[in-house]
Amino acid sequence: MSTFTNTYSNNDNYFSNLGRATRAFLGALLASKPYSELAQKEVIAAGTASADAERHVRPSQRDFALLNSEANRYEKLMPNLAAELRFLASRG
Repeated sequence: MSTFTNTYSNNDNYFSNLGRATRAFLGALLASKPYSELAQKEVIAAGTASADAERHVRPSQRDFALLNSEANRYEKLMPNLAAELRFLASRG
C-alpha cells in the first residue's frame, strides 16, 4: 500500500520537488530483490510442487456419486451447471 502526501513550504521550489519526485520514481522503478532471496523462493516453490504431485489421490466412486447427486439438485435451476457436473463425474 502506498500513501501520497502533499507538503507545501516556501523553501522548496518547483525543481527541487521535481528532482525528489524523479529520484523516488526511479528508485521504485529500478528496485529489485537481491538474487539470494529469489533463489530461496525458487527452491521453496520447487519443493512444494513435488510434494503436491506426491499427494495427488485419485477420486473415488463416492466422489463421482456426489457430483451426480449435485447435478440432480441443480437440473431444473441451472441445467448448464448440471451438465458440467455430470461431465466432470464422467471423466473419472
